[in-house]
Amino acid sequence: MASHRRPKQPSRTRVTVLTATAAAAVALTSQAAQAAPKQDKKDVKEQVDKLYEEAEQATEKYNGVKEKQQKLEKQVGDLQDKVARGQEDLNKLRNGLGSMATAQYRSGGIDPSVQLLLSSDPDTYLEKASTLSQLSGKQAESLRKIADKQRTLKQQREEASTKLQDLADTRKALGKKKDEIQGKLSKARNLLNTLTAKERAKLAAQDAERANRSSERVDLGNEVPESGRAAAALAAAKTKIGLPYVWGATGPSSFDCSGLTGWAYQQAGVQLPRISQDQANSRTRISRGELKPGDLVLFYGDLHHIGLYAGGGQVLHAPKPGAGVRYESMDNMPFQFGVRV
Repeated sequence: MASHRRPKQPSRTRVTVLTATAAAAVALTSQAAQAAPKQDKKDVKEQVDKLYEEAEQATEKYNGVKEKQQKLEKQVGDLQDKVARGQEDLNKLRNGLGSMATAQYRSGGIDPSVQLLLSSDPDTYLEKASTLSQLSGKQAESLRKIADKQRTLKQQREEASTKLQDLADTRKALGKKKDEIQGKLSKARNLLNTLTAKERAKLAAQDAERANRSSERVDLGNEVPESGRAAAALAAAKTKIGLPYVWGATGPSSFDCSGLTGWAYQQAGVQLPRISQDQANSRTRISRGELKPGDLVLFYGDLHHIGLYAGGGQVLHAPKPGAGVRYESMDNMPFQFGVRV
């Protein structure tokens, strides 16, 4: 018969060890939780700044692809119009050729020499024969025109087909670049959401302080623009201070970096290319010491950021996602060169 024994109770020593171990684990976890945020906050800011910079790089590439798409769309549209008009011309030539063939058939299929022998009026026959000869010449010319038009249409259709394929590839690339930008901005938002509202506010305040806080307190010096166009562009950009940075935007209510500079100079009657790299190569490059208010200023090795020189070592620009158009010290970014428009 099986015996029923009470389960053995843990010794007092064992309980004490387990309790001490658990307490130590809790203490370590608590210390780690308290220590982590400081490191995390620094990491979050660095990661967010990095993501914003990468998003801006991708934005300028997106703008370039979008510009290519717009050009291809126009080229495809023009080619399709040419093909449609060419087909209409070809149809008219064919109809004209058909009318001439019908007239020839109605004139009879008798050999011309026999017609001359049987004719009661040789002079009238010779006149008709001359007309038939002219008709044959016109027919040959129409056939030549039809052949030329067919060759042209074939070339235009092939060109349109190639452009359509380029357009499809470009649209695909545009979609990928858009997804890349949105993915980076989403990661940045998720990182910021790991912070408390107070911590986010503190980071925003630090960013504003780094950007010299507000336009009213920025010392722009007494520098004079090189030209009336530069002055007009800078004046136009000043009216947009505080408006948000939005990737791919060209105004008037939101901008990315090259969108702002392009819009500002458009108000001054100057058309600049769409993206920062093309704007950088569109005019004469100048050194930092040569800068005058209204000149374009380029930053970073790949020239993915651009703004307007405002004087006093300041740039007026659309800085990044989450920030509005503002003045900022040029020393906050790696300056490359200026461009005089």
